[in-house]
Amino acid sequence: MKTLAIDVFPCRSDNFGVLLHDPDSGLTASIDAPEEAPIVAAAEARGWTITHIFTTHHHTDHVDANLALKERYGCEIIGPVNEAVAIPGLDRTVADGDEFLFGEHPVRVYETPGHTAGHVCYSFPEDKLLFAADTLFALGCGRLFERPAADMWHSLQKLCVLPDETAIYFGHEYTLSNARFAITIDPDNEVLQRRLRQIEELRAEGKFTIPTMMGLEKETNPFLRVADPAIRRNLLMEGASNEEVFAEIRKRKDNFK
Repeated sequence: MKTLAIDVFPCRSDNFGVLLHDPDSGLTASIDAPEEAPIVAAAEARGWTITHIFTTHHHTDHVDANLALKERYGCEIIGPVNEAVAIPGLDRTVADGDEFLFGEHPVRVYETPGHTAGHVCYSFPEDKLLFAADTLFALGCGRLFERPAADMWHSLQKLCVLPDETAIYFGHEYTLSNARFAITIDPDNEVLQRRLRQIEELRAEGKFTIPTMMGLEKETNPFLRVADPAIRRNLLMEGASNEEVFAEIRKRKDNFK
């Protein structure tokens, strides 16, 4: 099989648009559909025809272009069964553990409730790709709008079993803010210190911070490092549960300026 081609481009104010193309079958998937014009422009620039939309959750900034793209291309919209009533134009539902093929490339679905009640992520295990939308960001995780912190912690643990070499594509360019927050939680982490400097340089040059790698997130993302003794000492939570530490970090991020 040929390698999947990926195109990343800005949408709305801080969303990422992502197109995934299989050269063997000619299939092209839009990961979510935040905004019609940039998605269409990216597809036309590449000469790709959008055949699928892989919807991760129901928020407007991820489904706004569903119907317009479906009318233009006749594409199939796939999305989480637990948010089916809220996703425009949905054709096929998926649930935790479901597997299907994109061309000849296996796809596995992970339900990751937290940001929303039915959020899903799409993993391409043979390609070492994860499309995590608003569950897992570079150095962060999604705000908890519909489910409690314990649920999001459990969702992140599902994703952490993926290989360190997995490239993670996320939904928004929040990385600089996430990095500046992370250093307040884990100030002595030298890998994080270097990463913060690199992110500052990238953003100063107008460059994206996507994708990130699972191994790097395990080393630097405080939301995945709640068991680390240094983080627990900094939070004065050495005897707390993982879920309690995670909830405290999420609360601090919500109030971080």
